[in-house]
Amino acid sequence: MKIKFLIRRKLRKKKESYFILSKKDLAFLDLELSKNKVIGIDTEFDWRTTYFPILSIIQISTKDNVFIVDCLKNSAEKVLKKYLEDINYLKIFHSARSDATVLSNSLNCKINNVFDIQIADKFLSGDEIKSYGKIVNKHFGIKLDKAETNSNWLKRPLSDDQVKYAFDDVDFLIEIYKFQIKALDKQMLLEVLKSSKKEAYLGSQPLKYSRLNKIQNKSSERDINIFIWREELAESKNIPPAHIVKDKYLRKLSKIKPHDVHAKRKIMTIFGDTTITKEFISNFL
Repeated sequence: MKIKFLIRRKLRKKKESYFILSKKDLAFLDLELSKNKVIGIDTEFDWRTTYFPILSIIQISTKDNVFIVDCLKNSAEKVLKKYLEDINYLKIFHSARSDATVLSNSLNCKINNVFDIQIADKFLSGDEIKSYGKIVNKHFGIKLDKAETNSNWLKRPLSDDQVKYAFDDVDFLIEIYKFQIKALDKQMLLEVLKSSKKEAYLGSQPLKYSRLNKIQNKSSERDINIFIWREELAESKNIPPAHIVKDKYLRKLSKIKPHDVHAKRKIMTIFGDTTITKEFISNFL
């Protein structure tokens, strides 16, 4: 099946680059992925004004091809979910938790059978956690241009620089994975796979629980209840939790007790005279 090329790049192994824009393109992608048991995955998204991330593109690499799936023009869930969840396909990531968070919320999936090159690099080097760019530079002597990291991934058409950045961010994953598994002994490989699985699992949890994990050990029961209340309210409105109340005010709210005669006034200094004030009072006073 033929598909329009977005660009044709001279890669190290002369991989072809494809832009997946239509149902026909998705069928082609499905056919190509079915031939590969090891695939590299990366994502680009926007997460500035919503509770849930807005998935822009998914980049996928195989031994012969590199793909960009435009998720604003396609519903890719039907095709990609089966590969992400199938234990017979190994998914290569850099920082699996981040991409698993985006993919699980956007495609309603749980990622299985994962290898995280960031974790493997730490086991092999004993150094600090490295960025993707540093790992690529270490293996290939190539310095990636990261200027598009925080660009607007929701705009269309994507710029040439964004497209190059997107392809580069997935293109090296499988080759790095191959270098790493040759260097890992059996015990280290098992530890990398175990840690990679844990990262993907943590990324696939509901957002409110993955965020709660970061503060739970230092929080009282009232702290946790207020935190979950804020998360669920933000989720229902699909806005960032900080738009309900910023983190720095959560402990202040927790310290306001029901018997405090000035409780309402103290709450209003944080929320103002709003419906959120009334909801908080209804739930916690």
